[in-house]
Parts: sequence; C-alpha cells; structure tokens
Amino acid sequence: MILEVADIRIQPGRQAEFDAAIIHGVTTVIAKARGFSGYQVHKGIESPERYLLMIRWATLEDHTVGFRESEAFAQWRAIVGPFFAEPPRVEHFGLVAAS
Repeated sequence: MILEVADIRIQPGRQAEFDAAIIHGVTTVIAKARGFSGYQVHKGIESPERYLLMIRWATLEDHTVGFRESEAFAQWRAIVGPFFAEPPRVEHFGLVAAS
C-alpha cells in the first residue's frame, strides 16, 4: 500500500466551503478510482487554512498514472482547485511500521 499525502493551503476564510468540497470531491470522484482504499482529511489547528489529505492507494501507479492521467483528476481539481492559495505539495510514502 502507498500513502499519498497532499499538503493543501487554501484561501483564508473559506474553510467551511472547502470542508464540504474536499469531502464531496473525494467521495464522488477519487473514491471511484482503481486502487483507492481509503482517505483522511486533517485541518490545521494553528494554521486553519492548511489541510492534509491522506489517501491510501494499492500501488503508486494507481495514483500517478491511473488517477492523475484520467478525466477524474480534472473533475477533482474543478471541485477543490478554486479554493487553493497555492499548488498542493504531494508526496508518497510506504509503510515502515504500524500499531
């Protein structure tokens, strides 16, 4: 399993709108992608315009090729992109240990 971590900064004052948009985008678009196996969204406490979107994918290619190169990616960005203050920073991680 691969963990995608997207560090997202949104425009100030739009948190309530973005909360609804990101959940809508994940559940109606990303969740239908091949290899998707779950997600979490965290909102910053000290920085309320900062969000961490964490998505579990079966393989790296499920995200980087299967999703990112599909029409679904454009649909996703149309839902959440208008809120971005800057492009999200995205990295992928492999599990080392868990409890």
